[in-house]
Amino acid sequence: MAALQQAALDLRSFPQGIRNCYSINIMQGTKYLIRGTFFYGNYDGLSKLPQFDLHLGVNKWDTVKIENVSVGVIKELIHVPSQNYLQVCLVNTGLGMPFISAIELRPLNNKTYVTISGSLALFSRYDLGSLSRTVYRYPVDVYDRIWYPHFANEWKSLNTTLTIDSQSNNYYQPASIVMGTAVTPINVTAPLDMYWDSESATSEYYIYMHFAEVEQLKPNQSRSINITLNGNYWWSISSPLYLYTTTVCSQSALEIAQTYNFKLFKTEDSTLPPIINAIEIFLVRNLSQPGTNKQDVDAITNIKSTYELKRNWEGDPCLPQPYSWAGLHCSYDSINPPRITSLDLSDNSLTGSIPKFLSQLQYLRILNLERNQLTGSVPADLIERSNNGTLLLRQVAVKVLSLSSVQGYQQFQAEVKLLMRVHRRNLTTLVGYCYEGTSMGLVYEYMANGDLEAHLSGKNSNILGWEARLNIAMEAARGLEYLHNGCKPPIIHRDVKTTNILLNENFNAKLADFGLSKIFPTDGTHVSMLSVAGTLGYLDPEYSISYGLTEKSNVYGFGVVLLEIITSRPAIERSYENTHISQ
Repeated sequence: MAALQQAALDLRSFPQGIRNCYSINIMQGTKYLIRGTFFYGNYDGLSKLPQFDLHLGVNKWDTVKIENVSVGVIKELIHVPSQNYLQVCLVNTGLGMPFISAIELRPLNNKTYVTISGSLALFSRYDLGSLSRTVYRYPVDVYDRIWYPHFANEWKSLNTTLTIDSQSNNYYQPASIVMGTAVTPINVTAPLDMYWDSESATSEYYIYMHFAEVEQLKPNQSRSINITLNGNYWWSISSPLYLYTTTVCSQSALEIAQTYNFKLFKTEDSTLPPIINAIEIFLVRNLSQPGTNKQDVDAITNIKSTYELKRNWEGDPCLPQPYSWAGLHCSYDSINPPRITSLDLSDNSLTGSIPKFLSQLQYLRILNLERNQLTGSVPADLIERSNNGTLLLRQVAVKVLSLSSVQGYQQFQAEVKLLMRVHRRNLTTLVGYCYEGTSMGLVYEYMANGDLEAHLSGKNSNILGWEARLNIAMEAARGLEYLHNGCKPPIIHRDVKTTNILLNENFNAKLADFGLSKIFPTDGTHVSMLSVAGTLGYLDPEYSISYGLTEKSNVYGFGVVLLEIITSRPAIERSYENTHISQ
C-alpha cells in the first residue's frame, strides 16, 4: 500500500506494561488530524495477528485489529486538544503485543470539520472517478489527508488535467488531482447511489461531499443536483462551479440509522446527470472525559522526572481506573477531575531532598517515603497539613546517636548496612537514616505498644494473656529463625532481650536493635571476637568465656526471654545480690 510504504519501514513494540504512551506537545485549541499507522509484517516471526486498544489520553479512540500480515491498519482522528499536549496510548488487552509504525499530527484550519460535539474518526475517504490505483496524500494534499481511489461498475469517470482551485470560502482544500476526477451514472436518468452500514446501533456520522465541475458546459447545458438520505431530501447543489471546489457537509450528526443510503439525482431542469468528485465519512468519537487534575499531573510528573523513577508510569495518573499508576490512589466522582489522594514512593532508592512540589498535591492524604535515602526536612506545607489532620504522615521512631562515641558510630554503620539488606515481617523496618555533620539518627517504623519488657514488668497497664505471650514468643522466634536460616550468610543478633522485642498496635512482635549484630561465615563454626558484647543476664556463658560467637548465643538469649515471658520476672533481679533467673 503506497501510503503505508514509508511508515511501514520501522515499528516499535511494547512487550512490557499494560499501557504505553507517547506524550506530544501541541498547540492547545488547534484542530489536528492525528494518524496512527500499524503495519505488522510479521516482524516478530510469530505470524500471530495482534489486537489491542488505542487511546487518546484517558479516552478510548479505537481498537487496532490486524487481519493480514502484509496489510497495514490506519487510524485517523480529527480532534481539538484541550491541553498543550496530547497522549497517544497503546493498551494491551491480552490479544497480542501492541506496536506502532508511525504517529503523525497535521494542524488543520479550525473552520473545517466542525461538529456540535465530539471528535471525528475517519470511516472512509474516497477519490471518486480515478481509474488508477494511486493513493494521494501530501504534498498534493496540503493537510496530508490520504485519498483512496474508488469506482463502481455503474459509474462513468469524468476528468480534467486543469487545476481545480478551492473557493476562497472553502477551507477544506481537497487536492486538485483528487478533484480533477469525478463520477457520473452511466444511465443518465439514474441517480448516483452510495451507501454504508452503521458500525453500531448508537454510531453517529458526519459526511463531507466535495463537488467541482470538470467539463466546460455549453450554453444549453446545465447540471443541478438534489441529494436524498434514506429517501428524504437532504441537500441541493445548483450548478457546481467549473474548476472550483464546493463542499457540502453535515451541520450536525446524521440521524442514527442502520443503513445510510445517499442518492444524488439530477433536478428536473438539469440537462446533465449528477456528479461528485470526493467524499469523506467520519464517526463521532466522544473523547471528552477529562483526565486527572492538571496541578496534580504536573506535580506527579515532576516527581517522576526528578527522581527518574523506573516505574511503568504511562499516560494519565488516575484514568482509566484499571490503568492508574502503581502506588497512587485517587478520588473519583461524576463531576470533578480525579485528584491524587495517596502516594507510595517507598523502596525506590530515592536520594536528595524531599521535593517542595509534593505540596502541590492538595488532596494528598497519605504519603509514604519509607526505605529511601532522602535528606532534609519535610516541606512546611505538608507538616501543616499533617498537623491539621488533612495529610497522614506515618508515625516513626527516631533513635539519635552520639557522634563522639566510636562504638556508637560503629553500631550505627552496622545497623544501617544490615537493615538495608534484610526485610522480614518479624524484624523492625528501617524507614531511613540521617548522617549529616554531627547528627546521626536511625528512623524506624513506629511500634505503638513499645517493648516487651514494659508489659512483663508491670510498667504498662496492658496485661498480656497467655495466648498473646505465646504469639509474641513465636513471632520473635520466627525473626531469629530468619536471621539464622533465611539470610545468606546468617546473622547473629548478639543482643536478644525483652527490650529489643517491640510490639506494634496489634501486639505483633518484631526484633529490634541490630547494632551489635554480626554476619556469620558460611564456612565456619563460630566467629572469634576480641571482646564480649551483649546485655548481662542474656549472655551465653560459653561465649563469655571462649569469645567464640555462634548461633547458639542467640538461642541462649531467647531462652532467657522465654523464661521472662512465662514468669514475668526480669533476667536479673536488681533487689537481690548475684541472683539470676537462669540459675
